[in-house]
Amino acid sequence: MAQTNQYTKIILSKKIGKEVSSYSDGFGTVYDPVSKKGGIVDALGTITFESPYKGGISHIFEKRFILYSEESNNKRRSAIIDEKGHELVPLDDHEFNTPWWSRERIISSKQGKEAVYDYNGKQIIPYSDKIRFAGKDRFFVLKDKKWFLYDFNGKQTSDREFKDDYNFENGKALIINEENQSEIIGKDGQTLHKFSKKIDNINAYPFLITKNNSTGKYGLIDTDENVIADEVFNDITPEYFGKKEYIYLKKKNKITVFSKKNRQLYPSNFEYLTPLLKDLLSVYNDKSKKYGIVDLQGSLILPNEYDFIRDFTISGKDFIYLKKGSEEQLLNNDLKNVLNEGDQILGFYPESLIISNKDKYYKFSVTSQSRVELKGIDFVKAQDIGYFNILNEYSKPLVCKNTSNLYGVLDGKGTEIVPFVYEDIIPFEYFENEFVVKKDNKYGVLNFQNEPLTEIIYDSYFWMKEVLKVSKDKKSDFIYFTRFRNNSVEL
Repeated sequence: MAQTNQYTKIILSKKIGKEVSSYSDGFGTVYDPVSKKGGIVDALGTITFESPYKGGISHIFEKRFILYSEESNNKRRSAIIDEKGHELVPLDDHEFNTPWWSRERIISSKQGKEAVYDYNGKQIIPYSDKIRFAGKDRFFVLKDKKWFLYDFNGKQTSDREFKDDYNFENGKALIINEENQSEIIGKDGQTLHKFSKKIDNINAYPFLITKNNSTGKYGLIDTDENVIADEVFNDITPEYFGKKEYIYLKKKNKITVFSKKNRQLYPSNFEYLTPLLKDLLSVYNDKSKKYGIVDLQGSLILPNEYDFIRDFTISGKDFIYLKKGSEEQLLNNDLKNVLNEGDQILGFYPESLIISNKDKYYKFSVTSQSRVELKGIDFVKAQDIGYFNILNEYSKPLVCKNTSNLYGVLDGKGTEIVPFVYEDIIPFEYFENEFVVKKDNKYGVLNFQNEPLTEIIYDSYFWMKEVLKVSKDKKSDFIYFTRFRNNSVEL
C-alpha cells in the first residue's frame, strides 16, 4: 500500500507480462498493440476486464473508466464502465468531459448536444445545447441561446437568464448583467453586489480590481464601492499564494502595496517585492541582481547585497533565510540569526534543518537550538536554491557519501531512506523524484521512496527534460519523471 503508483505500474507490468500504461486508485490500464484492445488490471495483478473492442481504456478514478471503441468508419464510440467492464453509461457516440476535480458528475457530448451523468449512469441534466461546469457544484446550461444555472442534482436554481457561462470561486461569480453592469452573484444566481464601475477581478474579494475602459488603467475598491486606489495603475495583482495579505499595484515600474489587514496603501520605489514575515518584504534590484529587505513603509531593513532571500516555516515558526556568497543567516521573528558562524544549511524541512560546519553534518532543531551529529557522513551533494517555488517549499532528501566512500540518501530527520551501497548517486535538479545509481560500474534508476525502477544493468544514461534515457548494448529504455512534490510525499 505504501508503493508509489510509478513503482506499482512497473511491478504489475512484470507480473502480467503486459505493459501497464497507467496506474492509480488501485487499478491500472493495459493496451495490446497487436490486437489494439485495452484491459483493466487490479493492484494484485488480476485482469478484471478485457475489452472486446479495438480501442483504449482511460482510467478516470477508482472503479470508473471510459471505454473507447474505434469503428471501421473512423468514428469512435465511448462508454463509462466499472472495473469489470459493466457499462454504466452505454456505449454510444459520446465524448466525455472529465474534469480532474469532479468524482460526482461527467458531461457527455453527443450529436451536438450535451448532458450530465453521475458515475453510476444516471442522467442528471438532459441533453441541451451546451453545458459547462461552473464550479464544484454548479453548471451553466445553454437553452435557446440563454444560459441557466443548475445545481449538481440537476435542479435549476433560478429562472434568471445569463448572457454567458461564468465560473464560481468560493461561491461567487463575476458577471456582466442585463444592464451591462459588473455584478457579483451567489451560487443560486442571486445578486450579492452591483457596481457602477467595471470590475476586472474579484480574486482579492472583498477588495475588487476595477478597469477604466477608455484608459486601460486599473483601480481598487471595496464591495461598497469605496475607492481605495484611483484608476491610474498599469496593473494590479492580488497575492495568490501564501497568507494572501497584500495586493500589488504597479505604476511606472514602481509597486504600491495594499495591506488588507490595515486597509492602507504603502507606496514604494521598488519594482519587485515578495512578502516575508512580520510586514517585511524582500526587494530585488534588477541591475545588481541582488536582494534586500524593506518594511511596508519602504524603509530599508537590509541592503540589496544578498544573492537569495526567502521565508521558511520550520517547526511552526517563521524564518527568513539570507545567502550572500558563502555566508548564510536564518533570522527568527526578532530578526536574530539562529545559526552559528560557519554553519551552512544543506536542507530545509518542515521540522528541522540539515546543516554542516567544519566538515561535520548535523540535524538542527530551530526550537531547542540543538544539533545532533550525523555520524559517518563524509559529503552531501548540494541542492540549488533555484529549486524552491510554491510547489517545492522544502528541500528534497539529501544524497550523501559516507566514510566508506559509498552513497545513500537521508531524509530531513537524518534517517537513511536509501541505503549506502552505491558507488555514486546522480540526482537531478528541480522537481525530479527519480535519480541514477551506479554500482559495479553499471547504472540503474531509483526514486526517493527507494523503489527500483530499473535493474542496475545499463552502460550509460542521458537526461532528456521530462524523461530519463538509459542505454545498454545500443538499446534504450525510458523512465518518465513523476516530478517531486515534497509536501505530498511521505518519506
